[in-house]
Amino acid sequence: MASDLTAELAAQPSARRPGAITLARHGEPALSRKVRLSAEEYRSFWARYEVGGLLPGQTAPPMLKGFVDRCDVLVSSVRLRAVESARVVAGGRDFTQEALLIEAPLPPPPFPRWVRLSPRLWGFFSRVWWWYFNHHAGEESRREAEARADKAAAGLETMALAGQNVVVLAHGFFNVLVGRALIKRGWRMTLREGYKYWSTRRFERF
Repeated sequence: MASDLTAELAAQPSARRPGAITLARHGEPALSRKVRLSAEEYRSFWARYEVGGLLPGQTAPPMLKGFVDRCDVLVSSVRLRAVESARVVAGGRDFTQEALLIEAPLPPPPFPRWVRLSPRLWGFFSRVWWWYFNHHAGEESRREAEARADKAAAGLETMALAGQNVVVLAHGFFNVLVGRALIKRGWRMTLREGYKYWSTRRFERF
């Protein structure tokens, strides 16, 4: 990501005040969560969620739109729900799509077939098993996702230290990982809106 997104900034002066980095979650997806599923059904549900887009007719919160209007760099994950969210806030301007920013995986834990839960609960248990018990079912592990998040943070930091205000449209949990990496690099979280759709986390360097 650092090479792709920062090459055009190589000639920027380094003495400028650092810009801000805003991590925003995408809008509400079109796929309904009003179902109860087994573990295997949730695996299929998540696969559909990963390729699906937004529920039509959404508008971004005014604060996020203001951040985008004033930013120098707008980037989204390559997932359709993130790309469509970026289009909602972009107002026709160009933005970069970056595979490095996709969500961390959510393979469900091996619960019995008779256990049927809502997607929300499956997401919770899957994340707990992935985070604490290293259950990744051959997909990206926690350690690998944290390394990817640090790489993403490094690229965003390079742009911000060159004086660019950066806005990212990506995913709830991966944004948390990127935020943790930014804090380790000396950035301060100055805004945190939680985990809801369109929520933002803003980081600044003083």
